[in-house]
Formats: sequence, C-alpha cells, structure tokens
Amino acid sequence: MQRRRFLRALALGATAAASLRAATSVAAAPLAITVYKSPQCGCCEGWVEHLRTNGFAVTVRNVDDTGVYRARFGIPERFGSCHTGHIAGYAIEGHVPAADVKRLVAARPKAVGLAVPAMPVGSPGMEQGSRKDPFDVLLIRADGGASVFASYNRRSA
Repeated sequence: MQRRRFLRALALGATAAASLRAATSVAAAPLAITVYKSPQCGCCEGWVEHLRTNGFAVTVRNVDDTGVYRARFGIPERFGSCHTGHIAGYAIEGHVPAADVKRLVAARPKAVGLAVPAMPVGSPGMEQGSRKDPFDVLLIRADGGASVFASYNRRSA
C-alpha cells in the first residue's frame, strides 16, 4: 500500500511540475509586435530597442509611407507619429511606453489601439538628456475618439 501511495504522489508531482513548466513558458513568451517605420528614422530605432529591452519580440518592416499602415489599422491621421506598430489586433502609434502596450494587451479593451501623437521629448526613443516633456498615451476608439490611457511627466500642483 505504501508503494502505491508513493507512486501516485510521484505521478501527481510530475504532472504538477509539467503543468507549472507549461504555464511558465506561456507566461514568459515574449509579446510579438510588428513595427512599420521609415528606414532613416533614428528615433524609431530607439523605440524598437525600448520594446526589445522590455521583452517584446519585434519584427521591423521598413516602409516608404507609415500613413498607409496607420490607416489600415484604424488610427486617425490626427494621432499620427513616425511609426506604427501592430500587436494582438491593436495598433500602436508613436512612442508609446512598453508598459502601456503590455497593459493594453492584458486588459483587451474594445479599442483600435494606443497613440502618442507627435514625438514628445522624453518619451521612449525620444530621450534627449534630462529633458522630459509631458505627454499622454491615448486610447483610440473605433469611432475615432480618444481618452487618456496614461500620462507622463506631468507636474502636480
């Protein structure tokens, strides 16, 4: 009887270990994102490096016109920047911090994606010394509207 209990415990332990390894490998799998950018843009390269440093698997597509991809993925031109990413069905426009991309993918809101319009100094890929301009990450809705998803470098009153 002792032997049966031992073998059963051993089998349960092996099953639990296999399940834990599978769950860990799924959790540790990097998020895959495709970035459409101009081949000459250095700040885009900075953003790609920011994503890689934060655990993303990045595929870069150098293109002549990023506006084509912005339109394809549903980002209105007024929210445009210098590059467009696509991840898990969402568009990522401009210098969006990696943490916000991860939060978006985890939360799965009904939205087109995220955007940081223009190219604010101090956003990922746009670092210039100690200067950090305030900027918002916008959640873009399917109707073309937006709301603030996150704010950075704001001074409190």
